[in-house]
Amino acid sequence: MQNTNKQAIIAINEFTRPVWVDTWIIMSETTISLDDPKSLSQLSDNEFQTLLLEGVSRTFALTIPQLPEKLYGAVANAYLLCRIVDTIEDEVSLSAQQKKYFCSEFIDVVKSGVNAEPFAVELAPLLSEQTIPAEHTLIHVLPRVIQITHSFDDDQVEALACCVETMAAGMPIFQAQDLHDGLATLADLDNYCYYVAGCVGEMLAKLFCHYSPEIAQHKEELLTLSVSFGQGLQMTNILKDIWDDAQRGVCWLPQDIFSETGFDLKNLSPETNDENFRAGLEHLISIAHGHLHNALIYTLKIPVHETGIRNFCLWALGMAVLTLRKIKQNLDFNHSDQVKITRKSVKATIFATKLLGRSNFMLALLFNLTSRDLKAPNWTYSIPSSKANSDL
Repeated sequence: MQNTNKQAIIAINEFTRPVWVDTWIIMSETTISLDDPKSLSQLSDNEFQTLLLEGVSRTFALTIPQLPEKLYGAVANAYLLCRIVDTIEDEVSLSAQQKKYFCSEFIDVVKSGVNAEPFAVELAPLLSEQTIPAEHTLIHVLPRVIQITHSFDDDQVEALACCVETMAAGMPIFQAQDLHDGLATLADLDNYCYYVAGCVGEMLAKLFCHYSPEIAQHKEELLTLSVSFGQGLQMTNILKDIWDDAQRGVCWLPQDIFSETGFDLKNLSPETNDENFRAGLEHLISIAHGHLHNALIYTLKIPVHETGIRNFCLWALGMAVLTLRKIKQNLDFNHSDQVKITRKSVKATIFATKLLGRSNFMLALLFNLTSRDLKAPNWTYSIPSSKANSDL
């Protein structure tokens, strides 16, 4: 669940930020601050979650409010729960065993709604300065986040808890591995993407279906497509962040895809200038494109009158397609800044979504036109019809 780039955040802010968000921030900014967790008690649940989202992910703080009001609270809460798992997994001061322990405990807290306070008290002092201040605050106010979780309908709570359990149980598996030389196979990448993004897609599909009986008519297909949707977005981030990850000694690329083209990921460095490596990147871009095509099918199954949900999906899809295009056009890039989409491109994505969002035909045409060069020539890969990690 990685954030989009700064230009995207600025552009979305200009075009889409709901008035109610600005209003309460202006009214409260002098007395309420993420630096003072106790001050957040003055806020309503929606205001509380919005301020937390603003601190930990401005992108989601601006896109989630585009959803219908009846969906906003649950989706915002879901993101905060997932961010807590991310905070545990990214904390450099925690050992692999400690991370596994806190993830397991957090699953129980989310499922039961109890023991949130002692969990937060135990975890908070262990967070280092490398964890951003807003995430420190998120852990301090975790009990209220859990209280909000258990204010939802039982089906919504089950969807959130299932997602957290999958993510918190799966991520430590990969954290414990030596990822310096990449993953062994594409199936491993599929599994990783499911743990960090596919299960989130499933959760969102469940919440959308709970919100709308009309959407629920396509529930089984949406659940399958949602996993592919999540993988397409996650693969796009992985490809964009190859070199940022490499600086941390991590590589999420699958060796078997590059073995086909004759490149060993052990030799990967920012100075790499190898046609075989670029060919492997093209293959992964093609695979990601296939997942994003499934994301389009998913979005087109949302009723046209549900413009908020469709925008929520289309913005993510559009920016992912544009990012893949930029990577394809700059296969020799060696820094993520070189393939980040521009502010102008983000504005164009939002404008096109608002203009064409009710026309399935025009959206399909736009997708085909903008992504037509993403398929690898003379190479194909069949995306599994169900989630790759069927053995979970």
